[in-house]
Amino acid sequence: MAPAVLRACCNAVKWAPVVFITAIVAWSYYAYVVQMCIFTVDSIAEKVVLLLLYHPILFMFMWSYWQTIWTKTGKVPRDFFLAPTVAERLESETNEEVQKEMLKQLTKKLPVQTRTMSGFPRYCEKCKSVKPDRCHHCSVCSTCVLKMDHHCPWVNNCVGFTNYKFFVLFLGYALLYCFYVALSSLKYFINFWTSGSGHGMERFHILFLFFVSVMFGISLISLFSYHLYLVCKNRSTLEAFRAPVFQTGPDKDGFSLGRAANFREVFGEDAKGWFLPMFSSVGDGVTYPTRTVDQDDDGLLASRQRWMEEGGDDFEAGSGVDGPH
Repeated sequence: MAPAVLRACCNAVKWAPVVFITAIVAWSYYAYVVQMCIFTVDSIAEKVVLLLLYHPILFMFMWSYWQTIWTKTGKVPRDFFLAPTVAERLESETNEEVQKEMLKQLTKKLPVQTRTMSGFPRYCEKCKSVKPDRCHHCSVCSTCVLKMDHHCPWVNNCVGFTNYKFFVLFLGYALLYCFYVALSSLKYFINFWTSGSGHGMERFHILFLFFVSVMFGISLISLFSYHLYLVCKNRSTLEAFRAPVFQTGPDKDGFSLGRAANFREVFGEDAKGWFLPMFSSVGDGVTYPTRTVDQDDDGLLASRQRWMEEGGDDFEAGSGVDGPH
């Protein structure tokens, strides 16, 4: 009974940031639409224009937020998991060279390029699986996440291959929402601040609405700009702090294919879908083209082709099981 109650409490705490953001947005809707547009703005034409511009921005903002929260993080294909007896033998081996050779044999037919700093193929002891390139284990969610960027408490989800585009759009539309609300309420904020006119609650809502939108907008500028920079460099947040290690050594730009190709890898080939929170990222989340020269006999492409021909799992983005990160 006690563990169940503890788990319920932990889950409630994890959802608290999401509830907080949702409550702030719900209040801002009331403050903007009711208190400002309906009760404060005198011109009918101005009311209509403000509301017609406001609702599409709010819709895109909340759609992106929803997609970031509820999109499943994807799953590591079955071929990357070790049989229990093999995993036990690998983990019980005390000789590092033998362990390294075992991992090399186990990954020989898998399309993996990255290594640990010691030169080992990357292996997750908790999931008992070889890690695909750019995959990391999230301690919060207790699972390996494809192209993991970070675990975000504000969405109670891991940001990775399947929802990174949604996360960047969420930041962008949130910033646009804050700036639109701040700029369109500025005139009334100045009026209430300098003249003291207006009823008590009406005045409070508009003053606080302006302050909150500016405060959140300023905080979002740096975060949104940073992730645009990461998109252009084709790096995750984790890779920005620790460069991925290839057989040729660490290379922070190992996955970079040029700014345009990097952008398309996240947002897709079709420009019509770039700004919609619908999945359009390029690839399967398991293998990635690189600018480095693979030093193996056959190279990554041959390794991937061999893996697929021998029954490697087909990965469909968005169809992975959601699990703890």
